[in-house]
Amino acid sequence: MSSTLETMLSPMASDPGEPKKRLRARRKRWTFAQRWLTFLGFVLVWQLVAALAGSAFFPTPTTIIQTGFEQWLTGPASHLFLTNAVFTDVLPSIGKVLGGWLVATLIGVVIGILVGLSVPAAEYTSTVFGFIRAMPPVMLIPVFLVLFKLGVQMQLATIVWGAVWPVLLNAVDGARSVDPTKMDTARVFRIGWLRRVVTVVLPAAMPRIFGGMRIALSISLNLMVIAEMTGGVSGLGFQVLFQQSSFDYPKMWAGIAVIGILGYVLNRLLELVEGKVLAWHRESMRLVEV
Repeated sequence: MSSTLETMLSPMASDPGEPKKRLRARRKRWTFAQRWLTFLGFVLVWQLVAALAGSAFFPTPTTIIQTGFEQWLTGPASHLFLTNAVFTDVLPSIGKVLGGWLVATLIGVVIGILVGLSVPAAEYTSTVFGFIRAMPPVMLIPVFLVLFKLGVQMQLATIVWGAVWPVLLNAVDGARSVDPTKMDTARVFRIGWLRRVVTVVLPAAMPRIFGGMRIALSISLNLMVIAEMTGGVSGLGFQVLFQQSSFDYPKMWAGIAVIGILGYVLNRLLELVEGKVLAWHRESMRLVEV
């Protein structure tokens, strides 16, 4: 009886896809280790070159880390050891990046889907969108200064204007690439227009929309720095420019390092969200490849 039971359960116990899963997991771990070892090697080379050069303009990474720690992580325990500079510069800058990016994403998805679902609208607006997108957002900072004066509104307007186009154009492309058979099937079953958009068009366009969102996030970070340098009195961008004009180069490089870390962390978080939301898409692509 036991041998019969083992024979029945043996196919279940041995999953033919298990070796491939273990191989993919090992490759992921090895790739992760390679990336961080390369980064540590870069930091080590920077440390050696900067120490040998002894230039005040290019401090060593250890000096930058120590300066950043003193600048942002020496506050009271009641504030989680965060200094006032974190609350006046770092957190507001993060809020501007995320706020501008979210508004740009919402506007880009809505307008992009609406335009993409209409063939005449897509054809008529392609030249206009291409022309406007080609204009660098930095060129419009004087316009935003006139409209919104100095402050957060001008900075957010700059971020939204620059970040909306990758999302919008990818949403248009995604909406136009929806399988016509799916749309015809939805019409046959008398599914309403709004429900078709939510259940058919949006899921099909999400891979391309996420591609636009990743580009828009990087643009938002860059424009936040530029807007704060141009028309700000606080924030990471303003502090980097202020420390440079004050010849305090360790603090300037500490601000640059924090901006780089912020960009990396935000991109990694977006990749994790994308992996969860688009898990069905990746699984379907894997099945097609098999």
